[in-house]
Amino acid sequence: MNKIDLRSDTFTTPSPQMLEAMMNANVGDDVYGEDESINNLQDRVSELCGKEAALFVPSGTMSNQIGLAINTNNGDEVITDADAHIYYYETAGPSLLSRVQIRPIKSNNGMPDLNEIEDSIRKNSKN
Repeated sequence: MNKIDLRSDTFTTPSPQMLEAMMNANVGDDVYGEDESINNLQDRVSELCGKEAALFVPSGTMSNQIGLAINTNNGDEVITDADAHIYYYETAGPSLLSRVQIRPIKSNNGMPDLNEIEDSIRKNSKN
C-alpha cells in the first residue's frame, strides 16, 4: 500500500503513470498562452467553479499572496486564525507584497468565534 501524505504538495511523489504523462505532455510557453496542459487545466477549473477564467500558480503561498493583493488595499488589516498558514508561514509576505498587516485571533479548531472577529476589527480612527 502506498503512503499518502496530504500535509503539503512537497510530500507528493509522482506515480509511474504521472511521470509518463509529464514526459509526454504537450508543453509550451505559459506566458504566451502556448502551454496546452496549463490552458486545459485553467479551462477545466474555471468551468468547475463557474468562473470566467482560472489561473494556475505553482504554490499555495503564491495563490494566497495574489488573493491578498487583489482583495485588499494598502494599509488594510486581515484577520486570520492564529494558526493559519498565511500567518504562521507567510507573515512577512502580506506586509511586503500587499502592504497589509495580518492580525491573528484564536479559534477553536479553525472556527473563530464571531464575537472575537467583530471585537478584532479596528475602528476607523478618522470617524
